[in-house]
Amino acid sequence: MNATLCHTLAVLVLLVPLAGCGSMSHRGEDTAIGAGAGAVAGAVLTGGSGIGTVGGAVVGGVIGNSVEKK
Repeated sequence: MNATLCHTLAVLVLLVPLAGCGSMSHRGEDTAIGAGAGAVAGAVLTGGSGIGTVGGAVVGGVIGNSVEKK
């Protein structure tokens, strides 16, 4: 049950700041969304490891920042 609670809290911590994305640029939004998705993926792939979560957030943020929409 502790792991489930930690995962739920991690998702909430990542989603609450995204509520303020209305005034962000498209690149900033893509970076934030990529970081959130990367953090979730990193946590899932590493079984909830903090290093895996942070690593996933970094990689996701970099990918989200580099995506160009036309």
